[in-house]
Amino acid sequence: MAVRSLLIVLLTATLAACGFHLRGSAGSDLPYASMYIALPETAEVRVWLERYLRGSTNTTVSDDAKTATVTFQQLSDSRDKSILSIDARGRVREYRLQMRYRFRLVDAQGREIVAPQEISMNRDMTYDDSQVLSKSMEENLLWRDMTNDLVNQIMRRLSRIKPKDPSVEDDD
Repeated sequence: MAVRSLLIVLLTATLAACGFHLRGSAGSDLPYASMYIALPETAEVRVWLERYLRGSTNTTVSDDAKTATVTFQQLSDSRDKSILSIDARGRVREYRLQMRYRFRLVDAQGREIVAPQEISMNRDMTYDDSQVLSKSMEENLLWRDMTNDLVNQIMRRLSRIKPKDPSVEDDD
């Protein structure tokens, strides 16, 4: 029993020494006290972003942009579905789902804190016209998974990007 305990402690120490950590367990604290999300309350990205902020950060979600430390602004959100391949009879065999999302953070005075960031991702899905309902449900699940992945990437970027001081002028 003592050998097993020693082995577990040694393995844990080795993993900690190499910098290993579970996804989402490090870097989840943002350098902002409060954040206003400039999206409609029913927007899927807003719902997921609020859930993430309330569940795993010290940043509070503000109801007013004037009282928030920063404002999350969506610059663009495009979602496209295109044909990836067709069979010999001209029927669709695969689709590609593409998502491109741009955002930035500004302070209460409207000065840019985090420059515009773009996230893009693709998912491929097979298609069979004899299974229209199940493939439609699969597509909806893929879009939902992509939105969840998008919010995770947004949070990772916000926790890693050093916010710029808007009071300091750029030397361009």
